[in-house]
Amino acid sequence: MPRIPGRSPGEALDPRPLHERIATDLRREILAGDLPAGGKLPSTEQLKKRFDAASASVQKAVRLLKDEGLVHGRPGAQVTVLESRRDTMRPAAYSQPAEAGHAYRWLTEAKRQGKQASIQLLDVEEVRPPRDVADAMGLSEGERALLRMQLLSFDPDPCELVKSYYPLELAQGTAMMQKRKIKGGTPTLLADLGYPPRRTVDTVSAEEPTNEEYESLLLPRQVPVLRTLRVVFSDEDRVIEATVMAKAGHLYSLQYEF
Repeated sequence: MPRIPGRSPGEALDPRPLHERIATDLRREILAGDLPAGGKLPSTEQLKKRFDAASASVQKAVRLLKDEGLVHGRPGAQVTVLESRRDTMRPAAYSQPAEAGHAYRWLTEAKRQGKQASIQLLDVEEVRPPRDVADAMGLSEGERALLRMQLLSFDPDPCELVKSYYPLELAQGTAMMQKRKIKGGTPTLLADLGYPPRRTVDTVSAEEPTNEEYESLLLPRQVPVLRTLRVVFSDEDRVIEATVMAKAGHLYSLQYEF
């Protein structure tokens, strides 16, 4: 293995506490299906030998996995792997305007999958967007946009914290400025105003959650969020929306087809 610049030959490559490293490897095996639901987690003795770890480190690792709902069992007993809660989200299925008279497409898609979903509108206000959002929207320094912030849930569990930003010249004088839900969602309203979505660019990254994301999504410790910056373009490549979405990385994956 090549040396990483700035590290001495004898220095550990992974600086995380051992119990976090153990939990990370086991989490990956559970989510990938190598440790199948209903099966047993390797015993404490097996894990001690595999990771060259003390019992305390193994027990702390298992406790992290319990907090995430991935395993179940009493200390000192065999621990059972639970059914993985990771859902695959397909953005293409719910990013288009809703059909006439229908609810927001995210809700109808959830219902089609047999899930009970809800949307809580948290805030509507004029703000200065984060720098990456402002750049994506082509806003000048200090220029403001309309923020509509929502919490999407697969009841009763929060799924995604969504912050959508809109150019003020498009939003002013419309229902978007009001703190109330919009029939069919803002994509439908914008399409009705003559700004249908023509092209969407998603930039996805895995990041540590902010305090707001941690509390809104009821996250356990030591899990990343999947952060998506979505920029929606209408005719003549005009930006009509820039949205930042955050969802728990251990519960959701994203699937794109090309």
